[in-house]
Amino acid sequence: MMSLVLTLVAQRDATPLDDATIALARDAVDGAQTITTLSAGEAVDIPCPATAVEHLPALRAAFGDRPIDAVLTHRDARRKHLLVSDMDSTIVTNETLDDLATYAGIGEKIAAITARSMNGELDFATALRERVALLKGFPASLLEKAWKDVRLNDGAKELVQTMRQHGAHTALVSGGFTFFTSRVAALCGFHENHANTLVIDQDVLTGETGHPILGPDTKLALLKNLATQHALPPEQTLAIGDGANDLPMLKDAGLGLAFYAKPIVRNAIAAQINHTSLRTALFTQGYPASAFSGD
Repeated sequence: MMSLVLTLVAQRDATPLDDATIALARDAVDGAQTITTLSAGEAVDIPCPATAVEHLPALRAAFGDRPIDAVLTHRDARRKHLLVSDMDSTIVTNETLDDLATYAGIGEKIAAITARSMNGELDFATALRERVALLKGFPASLLEKAWKDVRLNDGAKELVQTMRQHGAHTALVSGGFTFFTSRVAALCGFHENHANTLVIDQDVLTGETGHPILGPDTKLALLKNLATQHALPPEQTLAIGDGANDLPMLKDAGLGLAFYAKPIVRNAIAAQINHTSLRTALFTQGYPASAFSGD
């Protein structure tokens, strides 16, 4: 029984998804002969049996250094009705707190703490407090400077707006700050956004955050609460993230996607986007490129 679907997605500018590559993948997972083209030369769906899970690591290895992602999903409930996504290094290319620190002249010091936190080496709340404390006394105007450097990842608008158009509820959640999430959410079209707050006194950063701190447990709770509010079973939810603080929600979602993730996340989450864009989060739900909305 073909209970799973293998979605192959190639990095469009680097390598074509040709017939030989598709055949290699189909044979590796004992896939069906009938495939669905989602985007010519870019993405296909291949129905396959449950045993495909065992062959996925070997298939990824067989692609070598070719930028092709292979993601397995269940055939049922592929199109999700709730999206909860991380922001930094997921929806945007940036780590916004690190960018803010760069303008304060302490970029390397804060980036080192960020890296350890995202790799799961430091408790998230402790790491956040340490980093924000280092910003004490700097002008709040640095936030605007950092905002000018923020760039959306390829496919971010398409992901959010396509899912919205097809009836999904979308939420942006970040261990960063509402100053950035509110603006990123507006750019992409998220229904709502959640993040931490920076305490500012007379246009100066106090080195403190508002309470409680939004961390991994809060991200998981948001996923669960929104699913309940919208009367959705877990299998109809999608979570996307890259760092250790995203792991609880990635594990709990019907589909948890690790996006260019840290090693601790890649080791725990099977569905991974390592080579392509956020368009892949739509392809894995069975959306053809012709159904995409947004830029």
